[in-house]
Amino acid sequence: MSNATPIPLGRLGSGLWALKTRLQFTGWLQFLPSGVFASLFLIVAAIAKWLGASQAVVGVPLVIGGGFAFFFAFDLATGKFGLRPREAMPTALPAMDAFDLMRTRRSCRSFQPRPLTDAHRDRLVELARAGTAPEQLLGEHRIRFEYIAAPLTVWPVIGAKEFFVAIAPKEYSRTAVIDVGRSLQKVVLEATRMGVATCWIGPGADHTSILATLGERFDPHRDHIICVCALGYRSRFIPVVLRLILSIQRRRLPLGELFFAEPTFRTPLDPEAEPFSEFGRCYEVCQWSPSSFNAQPTRAAAVTSTTDEGERLARFDFAASTTSRFYAPVALGIWLANWETGCEALGIPGALRILDEEEREVRDADELPRYDASWVAA
Repeated sequence: MSNATPIPLGRLGSGLWALKTRLQFTGWLQFLPSGVFASLFLIVAAIAKWLGASQAVVGVPLVIGGGFAFFFAFDLATGKFGLRPREAMPTALPAMDAFDLMRTRRSCRSFQPRPLTDAHRDRLVELARAGTAPEQLLGEHRIRFEYIAAPLTVWPVIGAKEFFVAIAPKEYSRTAVIDVGRSLQKVVLEATRMGVATCWIGPGADHTSILATLGERFDPHRDHIICVCALGYRSRFIPVVLRLILSIQRRRLPLGELFFAEPTFRTPLDPEAEPFSEFGRCYEVCQWSPSSFNAQPTRAAAVTSTTDEGERLARFDFAASTTSRFYAPVALGIWLANWETGCEALGIPGALRILDEEEREVRDADELPRYDASWVAA
């Protein structure tokens, strides 16, 4: 029996989290896992050889370890130290269908070293300013997107040097957080059309460096940073660790777990049935919209009314399936932006509103999902 004092699980967890955070904000977390795996497999190969294992047994971990070692060295050279050839400017997509554009948009994990062109930067700043005008917002609280050009340390992105910082009032307003997601997503979609890559960043952004860069543009007594969006041109040189993350994040919940046919969020909606079928790919682009940790915390419930011509879609109620005060409402705002964009593309008239219980004729329950906003058919 060992006399060593066991390390409390809480302390161990805190230590590992501190190490992860340090690696994250020093820019090494994107690269080290492949180096760690390389070392482990090579050590296993060395031990197997020392124990006299056959060449075939030794060869398996040796080949795997060598592969990870190659990726580690290659990723360090191209990603960490920037030793890579100049890449072509991405192509703009001016004529792409709105639904294809929303599906084409992907979170960018690696950016080229070239800065945005003056035309692209000025256009994005203009869109950000116009999209946060009071008449464009759901709520009454002002939000804004501050452009900064600085090599912030962010996870899991590499090479990003230009950002929008989404700022809402310090006094919490859920509607303001929803407006951040909705307004910034519309800028993101236009950036995609221009050939500019983007990446939403929540907990992976180092706020200390952001505040230092913003300087007097940020008032700690009045302002609160909601999230950051990296901007730039996509690079094909992506560390293997980030490629694995991207492949995992390509998974999505089925539509039957996201859309419901009545306001209690119990009956799955059939997007092929009347009167829901007219919305076509609107369901799909919400299903594939980005969210923090790919959690997909948004739900939508259709509300119908009976007319002389049959069942008619009256509205869609959008709600959060978690109690998150920031990530869930940002994700819901992104859904709203995609839904609006889809409806506009299909020529379906309607508007977003925040309805009270009397207008909805539904008593808010304590359980999740919890109502946030509605798209009301015109």
